[in-house]
Amino acid sequence: MKTDMICISCPMGCRMTVEHEGKDLIAVAGNSCKRGEIYAKNEISDPRRVVTSIMRVRGRKCPVSVRTNGAVPKSAIRDCLLAIQDKTAPADTAPGDVLIPNVAATGIDVVAMRYAYDE
Repeated sequence: MKTDMICISCPMGCRMTVEHEGKDLIAVAGNSCKRGEIYAKNEISDPRRVVTSIMRVRGRKCPVSVRTNGAVPKSAIRDCLLAIQDKTAPADTAPGDVLIPNVAATGIDVVAMRYAYDE
């Protein structure tokens, strides 16, 4: 099977054609660097993304920006977002605080980034 994709590992954004049998990589064409081949292999076998969102904060009008501190399987993104939606951060939340450890049983934490604006 052939799949066309754009590599997001570096600013080059190479358009690649990836030949694979299921999750087994056979060949990659169009990549300018080794990172493209690594990206293609990961994208075919176990696609992952960093999740970013916002979370309500107890006693504040503005939310706090949050993200996962690592990439989660694409199949778990919805569960991660639902967990973030269901949680309210404490009023004393600071950037870097872990707000949801092991979100959606992925082994990855949701951490605070910063407030959208100061009240």
